[in-house]
Amino acid sequence: QVQLVESGGGLVQAGGSLRLSCATSGDVLAANTMGWYRTLPGKERALVAIMTSRGTTNYAFSVKDRFTISDISEDGAKNTVYLQMNNLKPEVTGVDVCHAALIVFGYDSDFWGQGTQVTISS
Repeated sequence: QVQLVESGGGLVQAGGSLRLSCATSGDVLAANTMGWYRTLPGKERALVAIMTSRGTTNYAFSVKDRFTISDISEDGAKNTVYLQMNNLKPEVTGVDVCHAALIVFGYDSDFWGQGTQVTISS
């Protein structure tokens, strides 16, 4: 069974930093894309950052100069992506969820993590 294992959320003061990680577990051949989405209170889930297997990245405009996504390449059959978040602001308090487009048993499949709470205090 394939799962996404997230870590790194928590509470930090405005201006601080957090590093999220998302690793795949199970029989995954490779990852096409891995990324992070954010759900803010009362709003729909929106893209924060995404990375392709070729290293191409895309960010939400509001975080482009402060966040960095990295490391999707295979490492012992485990694909892991990291999101370094700097200069965090209280308005981004919410749940960050990892998404991965994976190749499992030769098929393309989408997976979501359970989410990790990110709280920024003012």
